[in-house]
Amino acid sequence: MIDIPLPARRKPARLLAALRQRLRTSELWLIALSVAVGAAAGLLAVFQSRIAHGLQSLLYGIGPNDHLSASAHIRPLDALWLPVGGLGLGLFTWLVRRRRTAPLVDVVEANALYGGVMSPIDSAVVCAQTVLSNGLGASVGLEAAYAQAGGAAASWTGGRLKLRRHDMRILVGAGAGAAIGAAFGAPLTGAFYAFEIVIGSYTPSAIAPVAAACLASVLAARGVGGVPYSIEIKAQSSPDAIGYLLYAGLGLICALVGVAIMRLVPAVERAVRASKLPLVLRPAVGGLLLAGLALLSPQTLSAGHGALHLDLAVGVPLVILAAVFLLKTTASVVSLGFGFRGGLFFASLFLGTLLGQLYAGATDFIDVGSRLSAENAALVGMGALAVAIVGGPLTMSFLVLETTRDFGVTAATLAAALIASAVVRERFGYSFSTWRLHLRGETIRSARDIGWMRTLTAGRMMRRDPQTLPVNATVAEFRRRFPLGSGSRVILLDDTERYAGLVLTASAYAEGVTPESAVEALAISREVALTPEMNIEAVMRAFEASETEELAVVDEERRVLGLLAEAYVTRRYASELERQHLDLYGEVRA
Repeated sequence: MIDIPLPARRKPARLLAALRQRLRTSELWLIALSVAVGAAAGLLAVFQSRIAHGLQSLLYGIGPNDHLSASAHIRPLDALWLPVGGLGLGLFTWLVRRRRTAPLVDVVEANALYGGVMSPIDSAVVCAQTVLSNGLGASVGLEAAYAQAGGAAASWTGGRLKLRRHDMRILVGAGAGAAIGAAFGAPLTGAFYAFEIVIGSYTPSAIAPVAAACLASVLAARGVGGVPYSIEIKAQSSPDAIGYLLYAGLGLICALVGVAIMRLVPAVERAVRASKLPLVLRPAVGGLLLAGLALLSPQTLSAGHGALHLDLAVGVPLVILAAVFLLKTTASVVSLGFGFRGGLFFASLFLGTLLGQLYAGATDFIDVGSRLSAENAALVGMGALAVAIVGGPLTMSFLVLETTRDFGVTAATLAAALIASAVVRERFGYSFSTWRLHLRGETIRSARDIGWMRTLTAGRMMRRDPQTLPVNATVAEFRRRFPLGSGSRVILLDDTERYAGLVLTASAYAEGVTPESAVEALAISREVALTPEMNIEAVMRAFEASETEELAVVDEERRVLGLLAEAYVTRRYASELERQHLDLYGEVRA
């Protein structure tokens, strides 16, 4: 037999198929893929950072190593770039809205609801809006663009390789976390950002891929000359027992302030919508307000990298710190409320340092038996407020650790962060990203995978050949057509073939039921039925409320589509939970 060589165009397809098989059966191959994705995420982060800083340099005349928020002053003519650029951003957003009505999906939502599947085009739009907003000087950070680009690169790669849902979510988390790690030059911070904020859990199967991706991203960013964000705050002596108690109080204050900021943003958005201001003009009007704030204090501009170091280095009085805190908070709320795109990651870090310094200064006026250093309080406040707004107690604690190399201050930060996280979770329940999704009608509270529950709908699980009978039939006809043992339920239909209730087969054979009586009198669940789009969670609630073992599935016109049994739903739910559990620990490789 003569071997005929395959055409050249089929060889890449065979190689791709072989790679897919390797990735589905070997964790080592997934780790190798994560390294490549992490390196790409690091390069994308550097690329976006340079574009944004280049735009700021062009518009405001800052040097290549300078930060906009550390400028001594902003010239009035330069401040006009905010409304002018806002008009351009508004036009861009308006054009995007004309082409699509569905909201753009960010990386947290994609991992929670869609198994990590992200649209490259949508992600490019999100990144462009964020880079443009930051480059114009709006009070938003680039971290949302970094995570979006890293996650989208991972999602595109995973989609090409047809990864399983669990592996896809890990890879997307690795890409997003790697981008954050590259931005700060902090691989541990990036890894725990992936675990806590993008994947939603710490899983043994995710540790190696995520860690490898974050290390690769930091090395790749350094290799191309990327300069990570530096938080040059030197920790002082480790806090004592009283200091830990005082920092616990700071964590509580940060929680309350964080919730207030998160509530302010949608309040401003609602006010802007109520004003009937056209979408295309909203960023321009917001830019005018930001220009006024920038003239009062340039520290309100951009994310605040330069301002964070400036305030500590100069030793600003408490009154000035309080004024900057209020101005920066207002600038961030106005930026997001009027349509600029970005996140509050670094803005929350900057605001946290201000709040920490204010707290330390306030304790100096009270004899509490211990004195808090401004530097330590700034670090603890930075982590605690960021946790209250962004989430991720370990993420922010490791950021402090990788910044200071001081375990004492890191422990204090962790304590304050855990208190802030507990209070926000108890009294509010959302981080900034999930709160905005909640306002849009979604129910997610973290990136934990609940999308699989939405795919298990009544329409997919129902039996499509239910037994039916006209509602005006007699018991005798029922017994003739459905003898005992033929089925447990029969669906009744009215004269227009619409749902009219369920009849238990056993009830038609019960003692005292005469053959001449109408079967309609035996009907149950007349008003209770399922719709095909109801997910498994809603279906289980319906069974619990109706206290019946089977329910009909009907369409909008009450026409019967099928029948669903509670026992089958419970088995499917248990089976999916078991599969999710096995995936978490990497015990399924097929």
